Amino acid sequence: MRSLVVYESEYGNTEKIARAVAEALGEHGEARVTPVGSVATLAEEGLDLLALGAPTQRHGLPAAVKELLERTPEGTLAGVRALAFDTRYERARWITGSAAKEIHKLLRHLGCKLLAEPESFFVEGSEGPLEPGEEDRARAWAARALGRTKRATST
Repeated sequence: MRSLVVYESEYGNTEKIARAVAEALGEHGEARVTPVGSVATLAEEGLDLLALGAPTQRHGLPAAVKELLERTPEGTLAGVRALAFDTRYERARWITGSAAKEIHKLLRHLGCKLLAEPESFFVEGSEGPLEPGEEDRARAWAARALGRTKRATST
């Protein structure tokens, strides 16, 4: 399985979560991790699974992530399995917003088969650090999502 984990990270917190997700995905094949700024398009040939994450900013997506998703041609991700995650404060989603929820919606629009609901990982302050245990929780979340791979590909 070829996986790509793309992230936006201002203070390194989302990058830590991306690397934890990639670690879990890497147990099932190749898993590359790359910042959003080094990705021209998400239309990569032979990609089996895409995980995309970003910090929640102003209740939503950072501009670089939104632009990447918008410039990805429709249909090029049809059938690709995907995961969406973010980092944010641990408060009600209606208060903080969620980049993961928007990523999830945009990936679905591009034809991806989402393996799990969008997931948030929590930071203690605006610059972090991550709350204790969040990297472990990210690995577990990605591993659980992979358990759904057969179901996602059989539809």
